[in-house]
Amino acid sequence: MTTPRLPGVLWPLLFGNFVIGTGVMIVPGTLNEISTSLVVSPATAGQLISAGALLMCITAPLVAALVAGWDRRRLLALSMLWYGLLHIACTAAPSFAALLPLRVLSMIAPAIFTPQAAACIGLLVPADQRGRAITFVFLGWSVASVLGMPMGALIGGTFGWQAAFGAVGILSLASGVWVWRSMPDGVKPPALSVAAWHETFRSPALMLCILVTVLYSAGQFVLFSYFAPYFKFKVGITAVELSAFFMWFGLFGFIGNAVMSRQIDRVGASRSVMIGIVAMSLTFLVWPLGTSIMLAGVIAIPWALGCFSSNSAQQARLVGIAPALASASIALNTSAMYAGQAVGAGAGGWLIAHDGMETLHWAALAFLVVAMACSAWATRHDKLRLAVR
Repeated sequence: MTTPRLPGVLWPLLFGNFVIGTGVMIVPGTLNEISTSLVVSPATAGQLISAGALLMCITAPLVAALVAGWDRRRLLALSMLWYGLLHIACTAAPSFAALLPLRVLSMIAPAIFTPQAAACIGLLVPADQRGRAITFVFLGWSVASVLGMPMGALIGGTFGWQAAFGAVGILSLASGVWVWRSMPDGVKPPALSVAAWHETFRSPALMLCILVTVLYSAGQFVLFSYFAPYFKFKVGITAVELSAFFMWFGLFGFIGNAVMSRQIDRVGASRSVMIGIVAMSLTFLVWPLGTSIMLAGVIAIPWALGCFSSNSAQQARLVGIAPALASASIALNTSAMYAGQAVGAGAGGWLIAHDGMETLHWAALAFLVVAMACSAWATRHDKLRLAVR
């Protein structure tokens, strides 16, 4: 039987996530250049990641409540306009003190675009295509890891971090135009009442899923945030080699998410999330064996396969548990993802500042082991909920 084709309106949403993802990941790829150019330590430069992620964590659920009645065409286009203008402004920052607030303010856009794009999918596709549509739109993040992140690292390493930020700004403006021209008017997911928010927070299955996102995001960003200084410290990596590593990592991230998008409705969202977390844990367990950039690339494959597929599977998992609460739960999940990034980047920076560069992977593994336990617990709660219906 032929799989029904997804509607074309999802493409600008995918591209928007690509640009959002490229911008979010531009700092890890250019951390060495930012550190050198602005004369700060890698741990200090890492505050761009943790501070931006913290703002996104706080902003995502607040925005979901404040813009509930907005037309999504206007909201998504304006968020990309904001993202573009702030990234262009970052290129003129003369110091780290000037760059930090501009970068942090630009991160309001990811807190809006990704969750709100996912939340409106239910109004754009039939119910039986919802899981595949969500994972399709989230492929934009995987493409960002395959193309956006390595190109950003290469541009930053060759022409300076300002050029990489400027490229993100231009792509953001183009994305805003595409969304504006392609999205239909009148796409407004149902506004959530205070009672609906209370119901979301009172759901053990939903909140455990949110905790899982915090934990596995933190685990990854303990190390991911500091790829550039880590590999410079370990093997003296060049900008071209770092770009190639990011592309390799992103390629397998894309493959993992593409496979997941086709199999999730058959395998199930909860099981898909667990598969992804286990795969990532395997990488951190054997990470010390990566004594060269080539070996590290091979060892990173399970991590890459599970990285973005887990994120998209979590989105589908939340929608499946409570479709009527999708706007709230996806906003909270996005908030949780960024909270985890802030925690992970902060923890990694603390370890580096205390000569713990070679212990980053153990901290990452600890976060993921707890994430596995919480994911299994969330699945149990969801089964109990279905049993009492």
